[in-house]
Amino acid sequence: MLSATIAAHPAAAITLRQRHSLRPLQRLRVPIGAAPPRRRMATARPLVVKALASQGVPAVPPKLSFPILVNSCTGKMGKAVAEAAVSAGLQLVPVSFSAMEVPDGRLEICDREIQIHDPSESEKILPSIIEEYPDLIVVDYTVPDAVNANAELYCKLGLPFVMGTTGGNRQLLHKTVQDANIYAVISPQMGKQVVAFLAAMEIMAEQFPGAFSGYKLEVMESHQATKLDVSGTAKAVISCFQKLGVSFDMDEVKLVRDPEEQVNVVGVPAEHLAGHAFHMIDVLREGNMR
Repeated sequence: MLSATIAAHPAAAITLRQRHSLRPLQRLRVPIGAAPPRRRMATARPLVVKALASQGVPAVPPKLSFPILVNSCTGKMGKAVAEAAVSAGLQLVPVSFSAMEVPDGRLEICDREIQIHDPSESEKILPSIIEEYPDLIVVDYTVPDAVNANAELYCKLGLPFVMGTTGGNRQLLHKTVQDANIYAVISPQMGKQVVAFLAAMEIMAEQFPGAFSGYKLEVMESHQATKLDVSGTAKAVISCFQKLGVSFDMDEVKLVRDPEEQVNVVGVPAEHLAGHAFHMIDVLREGNMR
């Protein structure tokens, strides 16, 4: 039996290792803690400076600053990304779109006032924003139902974007981007370790199709109570196992949203109940019992 545990918080991985080490039946478990991605520009700067110096050009490190619009920054993830963008020295565009009502239609992030507009106004307002910020990049953390419509609008306007929102028709999403020939980052998970794990799964699925025929899956995922849909990370892993020959229906995923069960059964630290992501995936030989 193969078992993998993915925890999207460093503390979660430690908790899971401690909890599972007490079990009499030792299984192969792979805890993966997703750390915030580091800026690649930071590591590239010394090389750039050395190259310029060798050519007699003054060694002035390039300034990392470009405009970023977070759609929508009224949600937990969107707000966190907006705050991180400001901390990283990026230019946060003082406009966002959200159906969530805020006092006076304004939200303060890092002492910066953001004007919140209804999503229905995005097609009308975005062209003027692009004109004012020609190098604009959009980061989307909205809702699953808006994924495809938002992507179509970004592509129509030639806007490079990061789709952090899960859900929607993912095949259509990829086709929309490919047809528009624009830059986009599309991933159900932004933690670099989990992205690497998913990439490895995809490579294995492509090179060894059917390798897990005769096996079955048991999938349990735990997220904060406000998350209603199945985790995009879980869907991606399941999709790879399906290509590997495992028969599994997305309806079979066990969603854990009850805080008491998350603490006592899953092992989520109480302080992370409001924002966590645990994925427990067991690969079992057909007919095997626990």
